Amino acid sequence: MGNNPFLPEHVERYVTGTVTRELPVQKRLREATRQMPQHVMQISPDEAAFLAMMVRTINARSILEIGTFTGYSALAMALVLPAGGKLVACDISKGWTDIGRRYWREAGVEEKIELRLGPAQDTLAELLAEGREDSFDLAFIDADKTGYDGYYEACLKLVRPGGMIAFDNMLWGGAVADLTEHDVDTEALRTLNLKIHNDMRVDSCLLTLADGVMLARRRE
Repeated sequence: MGNNPFLPEHVERYVTGTVTRELPVQKRLREATRQMPQHVMQISPDEAAFLAMMVRTINARSILEIGTFTGYSALAMALVLPAGGKLVACDISKGWTDIGRRYWREAGVEEKIELRLGPAQDTLAELLAEGREDSFDLAFIDADKTGYDGYYEACLKLVRPGGMIAFDNMLWGGAVADLTEHDVDTEALRTLNLKIHNDMRVDSCLLTLADGVMLARRRE
């Protein structure tokens, strides 16, 4: 099983291995991460390509990432940031992000990425205290699922009006649609999906890309 639980494996291999563009440095980082027990936490190449396309489409210059892991998604977005653009990457693991830093350096984008280690809610509070409200064009949330709602609320302050917030794993392998599933992660994601759907502060859509990508555009 790959990163998309809803696609037949041969279709996923075609999408990710044949028609999705990926630089050699990206592939090396992805393959290095595949050797780790936690490799399922890494986004797929097609999702990385989607994030890069979104950065280009909205002309993002300032990105906030919550949950960086080994840095594959940060690499994809940093590669298409314009000169002077910045990505603030939040994670709790020095070990995981040290892997990413090696590839960021190799790709020549390390200076575009500001890594902040520590609990994400603390980092988000620090950014708000620093006066970064309304300053990010795009936020990508891919961290602990029970923390998503808090990250969402903080990002609604940090992302500018008209900016985008993207959430990974919002289908959670289909569990959110199975009302017999009541573990804490499933309940957190199911509740947040409905909250965003009903939230008049944003325009939203849930994509069946990978394990479900929710997009929320902060209304102007």
